[in-house]
Amino acid sequence: MTQQQLICMYIALLASRSTSQRQRISHIRRTSQEKHLVVLRDGRTLIGYLRSVDQFANLVLHQTVERIHVGRKYGDIPRGIFVVRGENVVLLGEIDLERETDTPLQRVSIEEILEAQRVQQQERQEAEKTKSKALKERGLSIPRTDALDEY
Repeated sequence: MTQQQLICMYIALLASRSTSQRQRISHIRRTSQEKHLVVLRDGRTLIGYLRSVDQFANLVLHQTVERIHVGRKYGDIPRGIFVVRGENVVLLGEIDLERETDTPLQRVSIEEILEAQRVQQQERQEAEKTKSKALKERGLSIPRTDALDEY
């Protein structure tokens, strides 16, 4: 599918709004030059330039980074071009570049954020085991969260 066809489809999606065609086209051009944040169903956060979108909300992001947050620290892992299937998109929004630098979070290296993420996941697993054990002692059980996503 060519970029012009994608732009036409995007215009058709925006046609339900009461803005003029000129405003819609300028919105598309402006949107392709702005950074976007995408939150996926599995909890990952991607930041990149939106290059295309289709009627199923499938996205193509350019110069993408995966941002990992742990506590008050964050790290960015470069991912390049990223294709996201529409059913995995939870949130899509533009990033205000002026406010992006005004963050109380501390940027750390990739290695440091991955280690912090690993430690955080281990702590969550231990807490989940403790909770499950306590519920089991009381005769209760909770369904596994990974089993809920199978259907």
